Amino acid sequence: MKKFMNDPNSFVYEMIEGIYLANSDKLEWVPEINTLYRKDLKGDRVTIMQGSGSGHEPAHIMCVGEGMLDAACPGNVFAAPPMDYVYECTKRIANPHGVLYIVNNYQGDRMAWDMAREMCEAEGIKIGVVVVDDDVSVQNSLYTVGRRGVAGNFFVIKACAAAAAAGKTLEEVVAVGEKVNSQVRSMGMALSSCIPPAKGKPIFELGDDEVEMGIGIHGEPGRERSTIKPANELVDIMFKAVSEDLPFKEGDSVALMINGMGGTPISELYLLYGIAAKKCAEKGLKIVKNYVGNYCTSLEMQGYSLTLLRTDPEILEYLNAPAEIPIHIF
Repeated sequence: MKKFMNDPNSFVYEMIEGIYLANSDKLEWVPEINTLYRKDLKGDRVTIMQGSGSGHEPAHIMCVGEGMLDAACPGNVFAAPPMDYVYECTKRIANPHGVLYIVNNYQGDRMAWDMAREMCEAEGIKIGVVVVDDDVSVQNSLYTVGRRGVAGNFFVIKACAAAAAAGKTLEEVVAVGEKVNSQVRSMGMALSSCIPPAKGKPIFELGDDEVEMGIGIHGEPGRERSTIKPANELVDIMFKAVSEDLPFKEGDSVALMINGMGGTPISELYLLYGIAAKKCAEKGLKIVKNYVGNYCTSLEMQGYSLTLLRTDPEILEYLNAPAEIPIHIF
């Protein structure tokens, strides 16, 4: 294993410290609960937080800022945050308008956030929850209770944050998140595995000529393992699975995201985007927003995911709202 790190056990701490030191004018840091939250919160609207395992950066700890998350409290690499992290983080950003939890659909995450919600509600804090489950690859896995939440999560964050900034109630912001989640679909694939710092070796093995279709962002198995094919054929498999799931239909306006898994060059991501954009045109889908880059990664894994979001005027307005975070994605 070759990584830029000191002690594997301090990897997440030192990463968050770096984010804070680069943005200390805008963010507060609570080291004991892996939390960053916005300094400029005024308590005049619904606040939004998220936190899954680390190792998926910029999700979620690098997405705290205007127009996105108000706080994030990740766990260790590929591990859900402890319940007390969520509970303590919630209390720091709570106000009478309520707090929205955006939760990716994994068993550990669901358990931690459900328990924190119960504790917060017992203290009179109003909590709303949106569960993200955009992955079409599998219905269930060892890690999930249904479909997994992956890169489509970014669209849910962006829309909910814009709705909250517009003064929507907690119930209305939840409805926006659920609407976006219902209209977004994703699928990923891997060319290589990745190495969690504390593990020191790859979490799964792929041969030099193998790819894993439908991979999870923690290395969960996908739909099938096959030999590598030309990019056109790989995108065709992914696009067919994603576009036929909702299904997307001729005339739909869509946002198209090609998300890198951490180790894929941006040149290859744009090559993949070009193929996917042509497939959208062939299917009669109008691309109104596009996103190419690393949004929800799996450490240094080589691979990508394809996400389609069906938009309407309301969703598009929220996607176009201003945002500023340490990683300037939107």
